[in-house]
Amino acid sequence: MERETMDVSSENYISHLSDDCLLSIFNKLESELDRNAFGLTCRNWLKVRNIGRKSLTFHCSFNPTIDKEHARCIPNILARSPCLNRISLAGLAELPDSALNALRMSGSSLQSLSLYCCSGMTDDGLAQVAIGCPNLVVVELQSCFNITDAGLESLSKGCRALKSLNLGSCMGISDRGVSAIFSNCSNICTLIITGCRCLSGVGFRGCPITLRYLEAESCMLSPDGLLDVVSGGGLEYLNFHKLGSSTGRDGLGGLAFAKRLRILNLRMCRYLTDDSVTAIASGCPFLEEWNLAVCHGVHLPGWSAIRLYCNKLRVLHVNRCRNICDQSLIALGDGCPHLEVLHINGCAKITNNGLAFFTISRPHVNLRVDEVMSIGPSIENLFRMQ
Repeated sequence: MERETMDVSSENYISHLSDDCLLSIFNKLESELDRNAFGLTCRNWLKVRNIGRKSLTFHCSFNPTIDKEHARCIPNILARSPCLNRISLAGLAELPDSALNALRMSGSSLQSLSLYCCSGMTDDGLAQVAIGCPNLVVVELQSCFNITDAGLESLSKGCRALKSLNLGSCMGISDRGVSAIFSNCSNICTLIITGCRCLSGVGFRGCPITLRYLEAESCMLSPDGLLDVVSGGGLEYLNFHKLGSSTGRDGLGGLAFAKRLRILNLRMCRYLTDDSVTAIASGCPFLEEWNLAVCHGVHLPGWSAIRLYCNKLRVLHVNRCRNICDQSLIALGDGCPHLEVLHINGCAKITNNGLAFFTISRPHVNLRVDEVMSIGPSIENLFRMQ
């Protein structure tokens, strides 16, 4: 009897806890399992759990029927969670523009939004995002194939606090859309345009000095566009892996104007010449890692320029370069005083004698045979809210 009285007393006490008190308790729960259990206690506690929820992630099921059902439920879930600062709807290809109207419920608090592979979304949906979420800092639109310059213009005008933007494989955008981003978002520091084949690069003209990280893998930039890409003067990381040439000629010498560049990926840039390598080596004194794998246009003059100018270089990639030879390797061994790692394999003109001589002259350099596709900071970290 005494135990029953205590249980009833406890229930009455808990039922009189204010929402603020319950929210304080909820915020101290560390595991997602405990937070979900909290919300299942009763209707009022579920309301508090929804208010306290800061992050919402939908996982793609790769089943169109299930993903369509998720897309149908999203507006109701968003309407019940008004304080979200991070939402990921990645992989929901069936997501309609209308589902994004409910983002306004979390509009003032929302800072990070991933719409990765939401291929059903159009410029109208992105306009809803721009209107309802003015404080967005991180936006991922990779593989949103229906987004055009009009959508980017809406986003840039509504979300001027943007710092990180992923536009990878957005085939419908051009230099006009990129220019709008730079015109309206003065704090942009990370941009990914990988696979955007309609960009020449001239949209970067006048880009802010805050732009530090650029991924432009498999793009087709013009010589003038390459100069515009580095016009802001703030780039520290640049990925031009498999960059095409709209003219069939090398225009990469303009990267010499990226004075702050620390990490440069030119893997498979087959148009690259010794003249451009020399210009980059002499113009970018802070280079720490340089990927020149499968760059067949680099010969002894280029490798000698790296030896002469790259005094801060720590990591160099020369895998499968056809025109690096023993003499080139000896030249590198005579310079680059801070070199720590040399990725080297598949170089037909390098002999065992050349490798042995380099090892004797530079015993502290780690010779590695692995070929690295991606260098520098991970994209995941760059698009994660601090």
